[in-house]
Amino acid sequence: MLDSLRSEGIPSRENPAKIRVGENLDPADQRQSQGFMRVNHTGEICAQALYRGQALATKNPELHTHLQDAAIEETDHLIWCKERLNELDTHASYLNPLWYMASFLIGFGMAKRSDAISLGFVEETEAQVVRHLEHHQQHLSTKDHKSRAIIALMREDERKHGEAAREQGAAALSDFIKLLMKYQAKVMTTTAYYI
Repeated sequence: MLDSLRSEGIPSRENPAKIRVGENLDPADQRQSQGFMRVNHTGEICAQALYRGQALATKNPELHTHLQDAAIEETDHLIWCKERLNELDTHASYLNPLWYMASFLIGFGMAKRSDAISLGFVEETEAQVVRHLEHHQQHLSTKDHKSRAIIALMREDERKHGEAAREQGAAALSDFIKLLMKYQAKVMTTTAYYI
């Protein structure tokens, strides 16, 4: 259900892993790649929900369009991660429906408060996602060229989403809110890695 957020599951851009040669990962490296890509897939489920919740709540047509455009790029990431999970012979997180609901409600709630707070939430979310993807790049096996290619392009897109939110008037979030976001992300990434 959640993997068909775009009709027929066709991304707007080609999967960057398609141009990479397949690799032979040893069992430990494969398990690590499976876990990291499962986390990334769940992150994209959350991004879809967050942007959809924010787009539904905003009354600003320009911001609505911006959020819809960002969601399209996030859908590409979602599809690429799912394709990579299939190649790695593993499943998506079984908790994705829970994370989708939670993220949708958070996005909707932030946008109801104000567009500036909603954009601030996007900016901080994307900053945390970029750091998380950099961590994956540092710890993935150097043999896993396909996962690395996907993560590299995702990182660049997420950085741009954060910059766009800042340029559109993102409000600075309190340190307390940032800390809560960090802990929520930690719970999500830890559970999605295994479940």
